[in-house]
Amino acid sequence: MSLISRRSFLAAMATSTALVATPRLAVGGSRPKVVVVGGGAGGATAARYIAKDSKGEIDVTLIEASKKYYTCFFSNLYLGGFRDYQSIGHGYERLSSNHGVNVVHEWASSVDPSARKLTLGSGTTIDYDKLVLSPGIDLKYDSINGYSAEAQTKMPHAWKSGTQVQVLRDQVLNMRKGGTFIMVPPPNPYRCPPGPYERVSMVAHILKNVNPTANIIILDTKTKFSKQGLFTAGWDKYYPGMVEWIDSETHGGILNVNPETMEIVTDLETFKADAACVIPAQRAGSIASRAGLTDGDWCPIIPSSMQSKADENIYVLGDSSVASSMPKSGFSANSQAKVAANHIRGSLTGSKVYEPRFSNTCWSLVATNDGVKVGANYRAGEEKIEVVDKFISTNDEDSGVRKSTFEESLGWYSGIADDMFS
Repeated sequence: MSLISRRSFLAAMATSTALVATPRLAVGGSRPKVVVVGGGAGGATAARYIAKDSKGEIDVTLIEASKKYYTCFFSNLYLGGFRDYQSIGHGYERLSSNHGVNVVHEWASSVDPSARKLTLGSGTTIDYDKLVLSPGIDLKYDSINGYSAEAQTKMPHAWKSGTQVQVLRDQVLNMRKGGTFIMVPPPNPYRCPPGPYERVSMVAHILKNVNPTANIIILDTKTKFSKQGLFTAGWDKYYPGMVEWIDSETHGGILNVNPETMEIVTDLETFKADAACVIPAQRAGSIASRAGLTDGDWCPIIPSSMQSKADENIYVLGDSSVASSMPKSGFSANSQAKVAANHIRGSLTGSKVYEPRFSNTCWSLVATNDGVKVGANYRAGEEKIEVVDKFISTNDEDSGVRKSTFEESLGWYSGIADDMFS
């Protein structure tokens, strides 16, 4: 059905060169203990692969506060009416029943790297030999004057797993006729998906059907964005006259947002919104900074293993890591998790450690059956993860190619959901 079938996706970690690993002794002399924090694309994948491939040799505990995980990737398709909300929700039962992962639904509070202990919100402490942190992002609310955790109910960012995307969809559907939707995209680097410009496309798709005289204004914090030519061509084709993109040089910067009046003040003028999506700057999940793993906003890693540069017993995956050329995507986190899992198994059991290979594809839906993509394959360099080859959709593709690209993304979603949770 697609270029990336479920089988080929699950085999994407095929590797060639085996390296020698020396096992480390476990804490207390029992089975080695690996604790994974965060049950998203990085953490759930790492927990599953460490447990599955070690065949019981390693004790694996996954710490995740939510009992059901709603993926950020494909949340835009729910927003656009292409999926129902429950289809992007997944539980952790099969990680436990199929692979023996001990799933604990609590918040991880702090890390004591010297003692190799993780403390939970309840005060319980857990020893570890290796710790995997995949805590996603935290939002820098103060990066936008006037925005706050309280403001997000009226101007939702919908940039984390959870129900905010439902709030955003309701606000779009209840806009006044001929009203204005405003998006403030985040500055680089940011988690994607959900992609801000795919989100604009999905909002436009809704409005074209239920509120065709409405308009969309993008007050960007940047002067350019990924797949820009593909998106702008799509907006002109499917939603002519509806979408206006204003770059940061033109509007002069976001000076203030007022969620009470739904106003966004720029150096150019004050814009009034009927519904708005405001996405602030981002940083590594707070537990990573509390553990002393960040340099600035993000966590530097060793490219060949995803180990933290600050602590060899801690691995940082996905959005929180400095993965160089790799974007902060679910696909990237899943790919990094397999590299880390292989390295952890080798370190703790003496199994083969294979030469790391990484990959990523980011799909975006512009309109019904019109999908575009960008992606790359990567290798671990001495100092950073490096691009081996890359690809991107082109504006001259016919409708059959675009439909196939969209169907490819559906196959990927099915495959990664199995890879994470089965």
